[in-house]
Amino acid sequence: MVNRIHVVARRLLRAKEHRPRNDIILFLLSSFLLFSCSTKTPQASLQTVSVYSTSAAEPWLTDLYACADSVVTLVRVDDPNSADIALQIGEPEFLSSFAYQIDEEEILIVANRQSPIQNLTLDEARALFMGLGDPSAQVWVYASDTDVQKMFDQFVMEGRSVASSALVAVSPQQMSDMLNAESNTVGILPRNAMVDGLREVLSVATAPVLALTKSEPQGAVNQLIGCLQEK
Repeated sequence: MVNRIHVVARRLLRAKEHRPRNDIILFLLSSFLLFSCSTKTPQASLQTVSVYSTSAAEPWLTDLYACADSVVTLVRVDDPNSADIALQIGEPEFLSSFAYQIDEEEILIVANRQSPIQNLTLDEARALFMGLGDPSAQVWVYASDTDVQKMFDQFVMEGRSVASSALVAVSPQQMSDMLNAESNTVGILPRNAMVDGLREVLSVATAPVLALTKSEPQGAVNQLIGCLQEK
């Protein structure tokens, strides 16, 4: 800017005999300065970070969006393999990526408050979900590849299969809705998903909540994970 202003000034001075009034020069110079300074510098575009979350890990998306605020644009994706950050509960069976613990979550066996099922031992819970317990109880589980079900299978079933009569919920939200709707139901919930009308009958395990990345996190991804760990 400074160099351009000097050039204009020199040209005006050489033409002084044609514009004898100094106020003309001052007017032109001040107009040029105002025009130059009023030009807005374009804002840098926000970095985009793609994120995936299992249904059980969705409560931590609130913290992630708070960490991103106006610095990073988050885009949710349906495939964990294509995400810059993937949130899940529990450690994967085969860890092929970088994993960072951001919190922990408790996995519970819960029943409707009107259910005759009271506190269970581990053996009683295993028998119930194998179909060997109270025949009046309707058991709910998740698909075998979901994070919460994997934790349940690891700590409760220990290699045994759930009963073929078990009904399958697609998310903790649906699980809590179904357990609340029928008095003879029993199922599996993260503690974050507990609602009124349900009763805890056994604490299965406490599992880490993980943020997984395809490579060692850099830049915005590294900042977001660090922020989650501080929450």
